[in-house]
Amino acid sequence: MATEHTTEKEEAKVVENGRADHRGPRGRGGDRGGRGGRGPRDDRAPRSEYSQKLIGIRRVARVMAGGRRFNFSVCIVIGDKKGSVGVGLGKAADTALAIEKATRDAKTNMIKISLTKNRSIKHDVSSKYCASVVGIRPSPGRGLVAGSSVRTVLELAGVSDVTAKLLSRSKNPINNARAAVDALRQVIEK
Repeated sequence: MATEHTTEKEEAKVVENGRADHRGPRGRGGDRGGRGGRGPRDDRAPRSEYSQKLIGIRRVARVMAGGRRFNFSVCIVIGDKKGSVGVGLGKAADTALAIEKATRDAKTNMIKISLTKNRSIKHDVSSKYCASVVGIRPSPGRGLVAGSSVRTVLELAGVSDVTAKLLSRSKNPINNARAAVDALRQVIEK
């Protein structure tokens, strides 16, 4: 049986008023953060190579026999700012689960477009999705001129020198984003 060799200071530290002293060198909580809180940040989860932006989050309801059941519907745009972009929808009872589902859906619906040297598109494109109509044309030297969720889609795709215009009266950000992705699909890499 191995015996432990401890100094008097360590023994005094371990037994103080009959209980062990768990304080580390940093004071109250040691590495655990002290005074409540969430503790140290968990850096084991790998960061995604895609940037993401939340377009819309809505609380939706379905009517059951006992009353209404509420869910959250989330729309997310993800992209790598190098020509890949995707729009996804997710629905769940919790917002975190809905965001996770939307991210998974956006990754499956991702497209890769070919950009020119000045990070623009090669030619004019326009597309219609439901009631939303979006037109995108290259404009060298002007930067990104776009509004609403179309701007988000173009930023995350990495497109910079274009002018985009909503040609319809639709204010629906989800349909506008989908129309923008459909328009970009016309300049897809072969």
